[in-house]
Amino acid sequence: MDYKIAVLPGDGIGPEIVAEAVKVLEAVATKFGHRFYYRYGLIGGAAMRQGLDPYPDETHQICSDADAILFGAIGDPLYDNNPDAKVRPEQGLLAMRKRLGLYANLRPVKMYPQLVHFSPLKEDRIVGADLLVVRELTGGLYFGEPRELRNNGTLAVDTCVYSVEEIERITHVAFKLARQRRKKVTLVDKANVLETSRLWRRVVTRLAADYPDVELDFMFVDNTAMQLIINPKRFDVILTENLFGDILSDEASVISGSIGLLPSASIGDKVPLFEPIHGSYPDGAGKNIANPLATILSAAMLLRTGLSLPVEADAIESAVEETIRQKILTIDLNSDNPYKTSDVGDFVARICRGA
Repeated sequence: MDYKIAVLPGDGIGPEIVAEAVKVLEAVATKFGHRFYYRYGLIGGAAMRQGLDPYPDETHQICSDADAILFGAIGDPLYDNNPDAKVRPEQGLLAMRKRLGLYANLRPVKMYPQLVHFSPLKEDRIVGADLLVVRELTGGLYFGEPRELRNNGTLAVDTCVYSVEEIERITHVAFKLARQRRKKVTLVDKANVLETSRLWRRVVTRLAADYPDVELDFMFVDNTAMQLIINPKRFDVILTENLFGDILSDEASVISGSIGLLPSASIGDKVPLFEPIHGSYPDGAGKNIANPLATILSAAMLLRTGLSLPVEADAIESAVEETIRQKILTIDLNSDNPYKTSDVGDFVARICRGA
């Protein structure tokens, strides 16, 4: 089969980790007889340095024409450290999500037994943890209007807005995914304070009747933040709004021991996007030290969720597990004998080819 993949390396370590994911995809293509055609686009600071918008129209066209998108990282200190900047690299990611209708972000969190000692949490609390955060991605505070400074910069306003339609579509995603897992959804909100959260509860409760085989419970976001540390195994699928999901999924990353292990998918009306959840790590850019496994696992999600190639996705995930077992790992997970970014990618690719 032939597939078109849009590749957006982005900023910082993005080009390095994406290169390793492409290397692994090519190994899978060779083994299974596929052909992947890659078109590269600029986004974020990489685009702004060329005098372009953070999400240029040309990049949008490349994404729109693809079967799936592989994305690296976004964020550039040149722009991030200026509080008065009118345009920032991250606006490119927000614009892409909005224009492509990517309303559902899926962030799986899995504990690898060989890495349990890297987690700051106690072993008995995290062994067996396996959860999925389903985060609404195009509504809430990040997109609400008005958002502005008033009174000569002495008053700031952000607006949180959600519609029934926005909540309904993400709820269906969460419940359908729960049916493929342990059949439990936890709605995380702040319904004791926020009107938007109360709307979420009403809508989700109504739609839960369509999924009688899935258990639904509710939890305030502050309690969830605590329970993720105390007892993460209690969660299966966490369903939540944009801001809460952003914070909680990053918190949950400590369960695995390294944020460099966690992939994600963003799906919606058009082309799906796959990316690691970590940032651009500008201090590590160009040094061949960044952990590429989250991006490689994002490529596995791309095959499974984006291209409906589950066997090929299994091959990558199995290769990553073997890489971890053999400790072919970058410095964040192997300080005694660290491997380079490219070494890790080479090893995963070799396993995928069956070499």
